[in-house]
Amino acid sequence: MLKKYFEPGSLFANRSYRNLWLSTVLTIVAMTAFPIALAISVLDAGGSATVLGLILGVRIVAGVLFAPVGGVWADRLPRKTVLIVADGFRAVIGSIVIFAEPESISFWVLGGIIFLMGVSDAFGGPAVGAIMPSILPDHQLPAGNVLRGIATKGGTIAGPGIAGVLIVSFGTHVTYIATSCFFLLGAAMLFRVTENRNEDDNREPEKFLHEVKEGLGVVWYYKWIAAMIVMATFQLLMVVGVENVLLPVITKRDFGTAAVYATAAALFSAGGLISAIISIKLKIKNPGTVAVVVWGLFIFAPLALAFPTSREFIFLAYFLAGFSVGPWEAFWFTTVQREVPTEYQARVFSIDYMGTVGLLPLGMALAGPMADWLGERPLLIGISIFHLAICAAVLFVPGVRQMKSGLPPYTPKVRNSSMGEQK
Repeated sequence: MLKKYFEPGSLFANRSYRNLWLSTVLTIVAMTAFPIALAISVLDAGGSATVLGLILGVRIVAGVLFAPVGGVWADRLPRKTVLIVADGFRAVIGSIVIFAEPESISFWVLGGIIFLMGVSDAFGGPAVGAIMPSILPDHQLPAGNVLRGIATKGGTIAGPGIAGVLIVSFGTHVTYIATSCFFLLGAAMLFRVTENRNEDDNREPEKFLHEVKEGLGVVWYYKWIAAMIVMATFQLLMVVGVENVLLPVITKRDFGTAAVYATAAALFSAGGLISAIISIKLKIKNPGTVAVVVWGLFIFAPLALAFPTSREFIFLAYFLAGFSVGPWEAFWFTTVQREVPTEYQARVFSIDYMGTVGLLPLGMALAGPMADWLGERPLLIGISIFHLAICAAVLFVPGVRQMKSGLPPYTPKVRNSSMGEQK
């Protein structure tokens, strides 16, 4: 089955894609292992759960704040260069902790390190999303994006496990050294990537704020992209944030073990992987309709938590809920890469990151107070209804069903003329 991916002309026969894929695995392993070691350092230094939460949350805040900056520079420079610098920067920043004593290290230093890690995320995220069309032919984009998503999921699962083994066996210092080495190896892999950029990509850069504004203009020009980002923003705030908090709380309380939480999360990932693979094999006329309708299946997760009758019921519900994310991984990146001119793609992906991830921490912070106020079951039923209502509403936005606008490719001139026609 895997042999076809290594045959001549296949994905992994493409040296650039192969090295990008391996770099992604190494980088994600390091990115997810580092916070585990950092958490141990904070606790060893006498930090409380509140301090730990604030320090780890700084990374998301930094990523959201600097996402527009990262998007602009990833559109100005070769994306390969941005990725190499981001990984190298993470390796240097992460290595600072190696020379500190865990018991005496300042929380401000740890917070500063994790903040800078978030800044590097803001540059690397848009660049890796936008680089794909420059290393793969159009017909391989769907499979390439899904396999990169698999690499990300695999690294996310492996990273904390590797960190745990290293911490138990050798301590946090060795773990920090290992994460820095992973970052450096990931950067080294990228030197073997050949990026085929269009001549237009090397245009004279405009003023920075103008380019940020232009990125927002691109998103608004393709109304279906704007609608889907808004949809995901509110659903992550009101639905996913609440579910992420209440899953470990309810399963630990009702079943007396954290194993139910871990198993449910793993089955969710397995469901997503299966549905993503199925999605890339299908020839679908309206990928947006499929993606949004299947995304509606996510309600199995909060509804199972509202009625946690048994472990098996939770496991089945989370496996089915996992199927909701597969079409997104198969269609979202590919359709944006095909629809949006390459010189604007990094800014679009940075705005996507800001909109979707930016409010997730707020949703998680509000989950507890809302559950206390409304009650867990009414809240979980309510967010399930809200989720389906938003999914239904977004399907009425022109272009969402096809994930295609039918408009000419964006340029400032085309946008200005279309605005003039609307007036």
